[in-house]
Amino acid sequence: MAAAVLSPSVLVTGAGRGIGRAVALRMAGRGWQVHAGVRREEDGAALQEAATGTLHPVMLDVADADQVAALPDAVGGRLDAVVNNAGIVVSGPVEAVSAEDLRRQLEVNVVAQVSVTQAVLPLLRATGGRVVFVGSISGRVASPFLGAYSASKFALEAIADALRMELRPWDIRVVLVEPGSIDTDLWRGALDTADAVEASMSGEHRTLYHRQIASMRKTVARIQRQTSPVDKVADTIEIALTTGRPRARYLVGTDARVRLAFQAALPTRAVDAAVSRMTTGR
Repeated sequence: MAAAVLSPSVLVTGAGRGIGRAVALRMAGRGWQVHAGVRREEDGAALQEAATGTLHPVMLDVADADQVAALPDAVGGRLDAVVNNAGIVVSGPVEAVSAEDLRRQLEVNVVAQVSVTQAVLPLLRATGGRVVFVGSISGRVASPFLGAYSASKFALEAIADALRMELRPWDIRVVLVEPGSIDTDLWRGALDTADAVEASMSGEHRTLYHRQIASMRKTVARIQRQTSPVDKVADTIEIALTTGRPRARYLVGTDARVRLAFQAALPTRAVDAAVSRMTTGR
């Protein structure tokens, strides 16, 4: 009797919403065994109800060392790919970002991504698997009021580059997906986030940055009307997981391509002036 052929398996972090949810449902629908990392049981139940195919919720806060250490057992001791998608956004002028918030930004978006990858690498080495990081165009081009977030995504670029070369002997492909502005809860709730950020700032900082804050609200409203559908990212990640020779980087969204080309074509002084006018009115 021929041995049963196992379906490929993937761990998707941050699968409770947005890009992670879209990827988990997409890959389950394509016949993959999906281990969907979620922080709330109700998110896992909702995913299972929506999924066509095999999807196993995994309770996972990527910043929880015990949950990360338990991942090899949680995914059943076998894995073909990991999609490191979980992340947070700390926004506001760098001057007003607390040290605690900055540490949290880097802990979740950088340290936790490395920890998850380290935890499952022995499984990926056994299968010749694949590592996908969900970065951002903000990892190539920084913007005002997103300095902390951009720092985390710039760091993820370096991690992915180093890991891609380090894992070549085992034929483990490392891919970085760099979306622009995507229609997820993050952008839909961006104005509410801006309200919360402004409320958390000191009176002095609110006064100093009042003009930039007003301009940023207008910019956010404009971007909300131009976001790309989340399925575009799911399409790209599916390619990164299934194609025989994936690229090292995939840009997603017209705005991401335009921003990168703009950055490359003009001197830094000109880019700074243009971006500042567009985003902060100065």
